[in-house]
Amino acid sequence: MSKTALVTGITGQDGSYLAELLLEKGYRVVGMTRRTSTDAHERIEHIVDDVEIVSGDLLDQSSITSIISEVRPDEIYNLAAQSFVPASWSQPVLTGEFTALGVTRVLEAIRHVDPAIRFYQASSSEMFGKVVETPQRETTPFYPRSPYGVAKAYGHWMTVNYRESYDLYACSGICFNHESQRRSKEFVTRKITDGVARIKLGLANELRLGNLDAHRDWGFAGDYVRAMWLMLQQPRAQDYVIATGRTHSVRDFVRIAFEVAGLGSFEPYVVMDPRFVRPAEVDMLIGDASKACRELGWEPKIDFEQLVAMMVEADIARLSARAGA
Repeated sequence: MSKTALVTGITGQDGSYLAELLLEKGYRVVGMTRRTSTDAHERIEHIVDDVEIVSGDLLDQSSITSIISEVRPDEIYNLAAQSFVPASWSQPVLTGEFTALGVTRVLEAIRHVDPAIRFYQASSSEMFGKVVETPQRETTPFYPRSPYGVAKAYGHWMTVNYRESYDLYACSGICFNHESQRRSKEFVTRKITDGVARIKLGLANELRLGNLDAHRDWGFAGDYVRAMWLMLQQPRAQDYVIATGRTHSVRDFVRIAFEVAGLGSFEPYVVMDPRFVRPAEVDMLIGDASKACRELGWEPKIDFEQLVAMMVEADIARLSARAGA
């Protein structure tokens, strides 16, 4: 019998890559999405006939419990959240409802429906925030610097609490920044590669950005979902940092993106815009994934330079195809 996986946030970047991985492994894949008036299946359009889509809402306990009762999954991957950090300042309460309390609602449903279900929570390096040690590992204290980071810390500790209180197989992947050509354009990495592609094709003449000196540990989303799956295959539930162990500035990302596009120096094109500077910045994130490497046998396959090139080339191809259509 094949396993059944329920994936919240299946239409997002991570959800689409995870669904592909699970289908390759023979899973029955069920994706939970919020009911909307628009079709938001763009990222999973190529596999939409191979997955089952059910309508549910992390704000609604009864809908989550009903879905889990009907689907009877072996594994649940909770990837859904209000995940755009800047929006968490303008919508702090909604961010808390989805990103913090939403985790609790899923855990409660598991506890009541079937405590044998294995649960993965998508935790975030934003929980480390104003870091107290470098690099950051599983034992590093949290110091979140945004409503999003605070909400993620709540969800993380609630996962630990349910694991220890009710003996659930519940674990968190503390994932550092992971990107791809499927990333939404409001995120800085995709904003950069889309902007570079537009400048390359003569569709724009400038790129407005915030803090170029913020440093992040950037990896490829397709690598990170492999770690998520591996976590739920272990004899006991544990939390893991998932990262590349290398950090780069936003400026590094911009520089390489312009070089990949053959545009030379980025300085004539990039404009520093105070509107895009966070109220409280996270200056330096770099993860130590040695535990995941040692216990899961996981390591990233795509490096930073390959990631930037992949994203720039995909945006140039996309915009070129649209221009020629």
